[in-house]
Amino acid sequence: EDFLNLIFKAMMKDSLNSSHPVSSAVQSSEQIEEMFDALSYIKGASLLLMLKHYLTQDVFRAGIAVYLHNHNYGTAQSDDLWDSMNEITNGTLDVKKMMKTWILQKGFPLVTVVRKGKNISVQQEKLLYRMEPENWTSEASHLWHIPLTYITSRCNFTHCTNAFLLDQKSGM
Repeated sequence: EDFLNLIFKAMMKDSLNSSHPVSSAVQSSEQIEEMFDALSYIKGASLLLMLKHYLTQDVFRAGIAVYLHNHNYGTAQSDDLWDSMNEITNGTLDVKKMMKTWILQKGFPLVTVVRKGKNISVQQEKLLYRMEPENWTSEASHLWHIPLTYITSRCNFTHCTNAFLLDQKSGM
């Protein structure tokens, strides 16, 4: 419950146009200090939970094990974690490409789901809580690779999970 409250606080901060990406290049020690805030840690943790749920716990743990083994007593970059996950998924999913859409741009998407009979359509757009004119940027280029999981009347989350990766502005 505490973590959920932290997630909502981080989302509120991340929905401002003055937010920052989880990962970005830095030029000075001051910029490094600015990066290590609640937004980076909580959003980062939330993204790892999202990835774990999408890949399944076993695949995620195997990817973490490969990552820890490959970088034992060494340094690593975020791409190294995604490469380890790619190694475990055997190229069936480009985890690096998916996760870069989350860590290299600020904010998060609002996903709208519309049902018409048996057809479902989804679309994404950047969610902005409050527009700050001095920090405004165009939202046309924002695109996330959003793992969507769902259930049907024939299955539930414990028996079968259907998954869809929304990697365009809209899909069916």
